[in-house]
Amino acid sequence: MQTVVLDTNALLMPFEFKLNLDIELRRLLGEFQAFVPGCVIGELKRSHSKHASVALTLARKYPVAESPTQGDAGVIEVAKRLDAFVVTNDANMRAKLREQRMKTIFLRSGNHLAIDGDY
Repeated sequence: MQTVVLDTNALLMPFEFKLNLDIELRRLLGEFQAFVPGCVIGELKRSHSKHASVALTLARKYPVAESPTQGDAGVIEVAKRLDAFVVTNDANMRAKLREQRMKTIFLRSGNHLAIDGDY
């Protein structure tokens, strides 16, 4: 079973793009286990996005994986520890993940998820 880590951007996708995250991840990976880093919960609580409150509700559906670091570094730390894909559409984060040769899933064409690289 594959493991995925959802960043803040990923949790906002369903509400910004009308995308069912679970269905799309299942289509790509089959059975999977998703985790939300604790720092992502904090980011959603502080976010000014109009979708932040519903994204926070969605985030609480998944187990929280704590990290001693914040922001992108916290997401990356959790993903490394869990040997997980990172689900994000943040261009800067994707570049950081690519540099570290980490598995990434992103939104393509505004309507479906795709795996970045060959995994």
